[in-house]
Amino acid sequence: MAKPTIFSRYIPGSAARLLCSALAVLLILSGIIALILYLIYHPSHPHFTVLSAAIFRLTSSSSPTPATAISTSFQFTISIRNPNHRSTIQYDGLCIYVSYRDQPITPPSSLPSIYQESDGTVTVSPVIGGEAVPVSAEVESALMTEEAYGVVPLRLVISGRVKYRPGPFRSGWVNVFVKCDVLVGYRKGVSGQVPLLGQNECDVDT
Repeated sequence: MAKPTIFSRYIPGSAARLLCSALAVLLILSGIIALILYLIYHPSHPHFTVLSAAIFRLTSSSSPTPATAISTSFQFTISIRNPNHRSTIQYDGLCIYVSYRDQPITPPSSLPSIYQESDGTVTVSPVIGGEAVPVSAEVESALMTEEAYGVVPLRLVISGRVKYRPGPFRSGWVNVFVKCDVLVGYRKGVSGQVPLLGQNECDVDT
C-alpha cells in the first residue's frame, strides 16, 4: 500500500496533482526564460586583427652578454572589435610581446585599460621592443636567414583579462589570451612600415 505523501495528508489528491503540475510548468518556463536570456545576452569573444606593422630594428645584439640575443623595435596597429550588440567589454592588465619560433624576442609591454561599447571597435598602436632579449643560437640563425630571404613569420601575443557587461548582467574578470601569427615582408637594413602577407586575424581564447 502506497505511503501517503505530505501533499495527500493536507491537500486532496486532485489539488495535489494540480499543484505538482503547476510547479513542473513553472520550472519549465523558468528554464526556457533562462535559456532565452542566455542566448540574447551571452557575449562573444572580441575579434583582434593586425592592420599594419613597422620594424625599426631587428638585429643580433652586439653586446657580449648574453652571448646570443636579439635587439628589436616594432610597432603594430591592432584593431579590437566587440561583435556583441548588447554587451560592453572592459579590458585590463593587457600585456603584449613578439615571439619567433615560440621564443620571445621582445620584452613584454603594457597596454592601457580599454572600455569598449557594444558593437564598437578600438585601435591600438603599441611600440614593442627596446631591450636585447636572449635567444637560442638556432633562433638567431633562423631569423637572420629569413631576413635574408625577405619573409619573416612572427607571432604577436596579448594576454590580460576582460569583463563583459551584457545588458543588466555583469560577468567577473576572465583571462584572455590572443595569438596573432603574421608574415611580414622584411629584409635586413629596412626600417619603417613593412608589408603584411596573408590573413592577419588572431586566435582569441578566454
